[in-house]
Amino acid sequence: MCADLPLEILSPENLPNGLPEVDEDQDNFLDNATKKAFSAAKAAREQIGEGIWALADDSGLCVEALDGAPGIHSARFAGLPESDSRELRDAANNTLLLNKLDSFPPGQRGAAFWCVLAVAREDELLFAVEGSVQGRILEKPSGEDGFGYDPLFYHELSGRSFAHLSSKEKAAVSHRGQAIARLRQVLEHALSS
Repeated sequence: MCADLPLEILSPENLPNGLPEVDEDQDNFLDNATKKAFSAAKAAREQIGEGIWALADDSGLCVEALDGAPGIHSARFAGLPESDSRELRDAANNTLLLNKLDSFPPGQRGAAFWCVLAVAREDELLFAVEGSVQGRILEKPSGEDGFGYDPLFYHELSGRSFAHLSSKEKAAVSHRGQAIARLRQVLEHALSS
């Protein structure tokens, strides 16, 4: 979504040693994203030089009936190790979420996806943007596309689960799509200054 901006965008694969794993041990999405951005900025500086801005994301699903859980623990909700496949972890997370919401009727299954993007240079947070999207958790999975909680997240305005949306449709309404649109605005302003 930012490919047409006059920037050189690098991914971890562009760094000789990649990026180190970061323990997401902070209390909120902003602090986790910031910690990851600082780590990426440091790794980029050590591997390819000064002046690199690093972008990091932290995102998750917050369910009202569960007091905001799984929240910052969304990817690790069921407690499976990172060594397990993403598909296995997603299935376990979805099963646990459905079990926890089993006694809640549709009207009490409100949820929101949140995404925070942090941009850092050295040890300085340059800016952060966020995006969110409201919906509700279905009683069973619906749809084959997407990943994570997409088959359970019903987006009212689309009338479908995220797993029924194309990548383009999802980018237009999702928490990450909104955060990236805000990031783009900030970058365009910074580049024009």
